[in-house]
This record gives sequence, structure tokens and C-alpha cells, in this order.
Amino acid sequence: MRKTKRYPVSGANSLWHVYDTVPFWKVVKNFVFIQSARYSPVLSWKNFIYRTFLKMEVGKETSFALMVMVDVMFPERIKVGANSVIGYNTTILAHEYLIDEYRIGDVIIGDRVLVGANTTILPGITIGNDAIVSAATLVNKDVPEGCFVGGNPMRIIYTKEQMQERKGKNI
Repeated sequence: MRKTKRYPVSGANSLWHVYDTVPFWKVVKNFVFIQSARYSPVLSWKNFIYRTFLKMEVGKETSFALMVMVDVMFPERIKVGANSVIGYNTTILAHEYLIDEYRIGDVIIGDRVLVGANTTILPGITIGNDAIVSAATLVNKDVPEGCFVGGNPMRIIYTKEQMQERKGKNI
């Protein structure tokens, strides 16, 4: 189960209440910096923008590929460990607006994690250290440490033990 906090709304759908949730100027500022980072070809600049202006926790030597889209409303709720790779056009969400409620949850991505291109990570997700997420995966539940996961819906392809066994055979 994803770890999100639920906030019920009444009347119009929850997205109509967006600026009761987060200040308009925060969204504008975040949008400008996120778009700058998305198109920046320099990894150190991206990490500087994420850490300094968006208050994300980004580990040493982590790489965000071109076009990665981090949550525009709550980027400070995203943490990515050291030496991880976030693939091209990946989306990392810390919020979701539904009809009768909205939800907010932290996203925690461990150390040495590989997230393939075009992946979507939903709010309230934890991805363990040394995990691999296949390209085009919808990460809708936590990923255990060391696992290889993929698909939509996401499933475990190899467990940590199976991955270690496969690595042992390749040496």
C-alpha cells in the first residue's frame, strides 16, 4: 500500500481546490526551475536546481536524464539517494488529485537505483537500494531492495536473491 495522506474535498473536484493546497507562486517558481532542469544538458546543474530551488534531497553523483518531470507542487517530498540514474522522460509524482479527495505522499528512491525511461512513480512510493525499474513501468507499489521490476501493473521480475544469483553466474 502506498503511503499517502488523504484530504477530502467537497463540491468541485479536488483539482479545482489546487491553490487552497499549494500557493500559486510556489507552483510558478517550481515550474520555471523544473523546466530549466528538464532541458539542461549538465547533470551538476540539474542537481543544483533540484537541491537549491526545489528543496529536493538528491544524493551525490545521481543522474537525472533529459526530460525528467518531478512533481511541480511538492518537489520537496522527493528524495533520491546517491549514484542513482533516473531515466529519460520519467515522471515522479508526490501528489494526485482525484474527484473527492487529493493525496500527498513522499517518494523515496534509494542508492544505486536505476529507473528506466518513460517510467511513472506515484506518490507514497519507496524504491529500495540497488533496485532496477524497467523502462515504461508504472511504479504503483513499493519496490524491495535489490529487485528488478517492470510492467504495468508493476511486478517483480527478479528478487534480490535471484539477481545476486544471476550476477554470480555472469562473473
